[in-house]
Formats: sequence, structure tokens, C-alpha cells
Amino acid sequence: MPKDLSEKLLNAALSHVPFDGWSNDTLAAAAQDVGVSVDYARVQFPRGALDLAAAYHRRGDTVMLERLKAANLTKMRYSERVSAGVRFRLEAVENKEIVRRGMALFSMPQNAGDGAKLVWGTTDLIWNALGDTSDDINWYSKRVILSGVYVSTVLFWLGDTSDNDAATSAFLDRRIEDVMRFEKMKAQVRDNPVIKPLLKMSETFLGQIRAPSGMQRNDLPGQWTPGLKEKR
Repeated sequence: MPKDLSEKLLNAALSHVPFDGWSNDTLAAAAQDVGVSVDYARVQFPRGALDLAAAYHRRGDTVMLERLKAANLTKMRYSERVSAGVRFRLEAVENKEIVRRGMALFSMPQNAGDGAKLVWGTTDLIWNALGDTSDDINWYSKRVILSGVYVSTVLFWLGDTSDNDAATSAFLDRRIEDVMRFEKMKAQVRDNPVIKPLLKMSETFLGQIRAPSGMQRNDLPGQWTPGLKEKR
């Protein structure tokens, strides 16, 4: 099926999602709007509504990434750049109800893995766009922490009725500031003469953890390579 047809199906579905959710009924309605059979629509979206919702999420990621690449972030602090990435991702959404319906879909136990993978992918794109070069345990911790910030911010944003989502911006800034305070605390603990020897022992193990590479980067968090010597 041509890619432009899958885009047409997704565009058509968006007008139905606020009423029917991300459902097979929505996919069927979108197929009718576009003028193709449901079976033909399922060629592009084999899992039906789940793949349709995932495609919408990835479209938002693309918009966010384009804005990040076009923005002048040089005068921002690093924390402000991370915050900008999350803001750009929220601003890529046309209708909060579409995201609310998506949250309901991906909160179902059978879909939770797909939802986690999409959030991980969003945060990975943000870090990569900001020039993250970590390839050890920090690669994972950055994405885990930002995933928590992102999800909590989305949940707050869905209920935000302030002008231009000003309350959400303030909430996001507080969450990012919490993360920065945590990082400062880690640095202080690392320099503690009592704790430092214990950390050295743990680093022997943690030093074997590496970021995934190649095709593995398209999956959920990567791999641990036993026996791999720690880089110096």
C-alpha cells in the first residue's frame, strides 16, 4: 500500500478518534472516508487501531524532531533544551482528546509494552537530537528519567485548562529542576569518601552495561554484555 494512502487513512481517522477512540470502528470509518476496503486498510495497519495509534504517535515525534533541529538552542541551558523537546512534542498534538484516547488504549495490559516502547522512542529522539553521546549506564538512566518526566507531564497537560498551557510549562520546569537537583546530589554522593569505595565496586559491574547499537536501538532498552571490559 502506498505510504501516502496510509497517511490519508491516519488523517481521516483523526476526526473519528474523539468519538470512537482508537478502535477498529475508527479504522473502518477512515477506510470508508478514503474509499478503500477495511481489509486493504489492514494491510498497512495489521493490528488495526493499535498500529494506527502508534503511527499517530510517531508522526508527532517527527514534528517534534523537525522543530528541535530548526530551533536555536545554543543560548539555552541544557535543562532548557530538554524541556524544549518535551514542549515541542506536546505542541505537535492537534487535539488533546486524541492523546487522551491513546493513553486509554496503551494503558490496557496487552498494549502496555507498545506504549512503553513509544515513550522510550520519544525520549531517545530528544536525547539524540540534543547530542547525547553516552554509551554506558547513563544512556539508560537519561531515557528512563526523561520517560518519567514526559509521562507525568502529559498526564498533567491533559487536565490543564490554563491559557496556552502555562500551568503545564511550569509543571515541566519543576520536574526538570527536580532531575537536575538529583544529578547534583549524585555528584556529591560520588565524592563522599565513605561511599566512594562502594561506588567503585558497583562501577565494576555497571561498567559492563552498554547502550544498544544498530537495529537494537529500535527496540526497548538494549543489552548487557558480560565480560566486556570497562572503558577508561
